[in-house]
Amino acid sequence: MNDESTVPDARQEHDRRTIRRWQRYLANERLEERVYRNLAERRSGEDREILLALATAESRHQEHWIDLLGEHAQKRRTPDLVTLSLAVLGRLFGSVFVLALAQQSETSSPYDDEEAASAEMAADERIHAEVVRALAARSRARLSGNFRAAVFGANDGLVSNLALVLGVGAAGVGNHVILLTGVSGLLAGALSMAAGEYISVRSQRELLDASTPDPESRHALADLNIDANELALVFRARGMDSPAADARAHRTIAAAKNEKAPQLPGIDSGVDRNELGTGLGAALSSFGFFSSGALIPILPYIFGMTGLPAVLLSAGLVGLALLFTGGTVGLLSGTAPAPRALRQLGVGFGAAAVTYALGLLFGVSTG
Repeated sequence: MNDESTVPDARQEHDRRTIRRWQRYLANERLEERVYRNLAERRSGEDREILLALATAESRHQEHWIDLLGEHAQKRRTPDLVTLSLAVLGRLFGSVFVLALAQQSETSSPYDDEEAASAEMAADERIHAEVVRALAARSRARLSGNFRAAVFGANDGLVSNLALVLGVGAAGVGNHVILLTGVSGLLAGALSMAAGEYISVRSQRELLDASTPDPESRHALADLNIDANELALVFRARGMDSPAADARAHRTIAAAKNEKAPQLPGIDSGVDRNELGTGLGAALSSFGFFSSGALIPILPYIFGMTGLPAVLLSAGLVGLALLFTGGTVGLLSGTAPAPRALRQLGVGFGAAAVTYALGLLFGVSTG
């Protein structure tokens, strides 16, 4: 009697779980459609058309779940955490973050394992992931060299100065020595980072300048013999085969004879000067963000804390900052932020633990 009565209850509970799952899918699709439409409002041209097409596809998926749910489609469910984060970060930080998170969301779609989802919907999600990957790549490319220098500069400041402060502190020196060491590490690291970024960006710009054709060479184009000229050698030196180089040289010389000294076609280096940033901008960015990161480990000592409480607070503050920078890098790379954040935390604390242990050994040996 009891066994027979439990069968309908188990089936009803299974049905309720299924309905809740489908309602969550519907909520995800509705929110993703709004996200794509909001992004489309900020874009123009081809990007806008692509985002609107993605929104239309999400709307089509909604109809599938509405048909399956029937009257249960009226109940609103909360989307899953990834989709909610997608919407929140999109409003707070702009398209580069929301596209990176959308890439992760589309890649981890549950439709491959969902019997109620059609094969077409599962295929759509896979293709959506590739579309969003391409759009996200464009957004990442728009990030300047200054931004990249800022993110990595802050992370370097956090790790290096935490390791320095903990290593010196473990040796048993006074609070003023720890603070002086931390400030010295901040200034030395920030200046080193700034100088390195300045030289790096300036060198890249100088390499680009070295690959740019001499503007005075254009005056020689109109006087070249179209049948026997050396201009074809220029194009062959750039990687063209002989027939293609000859054809390109003939077109260039013909244009030069009909116009007033056109510019010799440049070399495509594949590097955008605007994305590269400026040497001074990269240097200032690195200095500022390294300093901001390196300041965090010494904050407890600035406010007069000493001993173990200062060590624990310093490590805790740096840990939170490392989680943030690691999660940011994870988002920008189109992967889940949590693993990257934990990896950043592990690497940073690992380096600090090594120097802390060395400081303890040094303190014991000299005590």
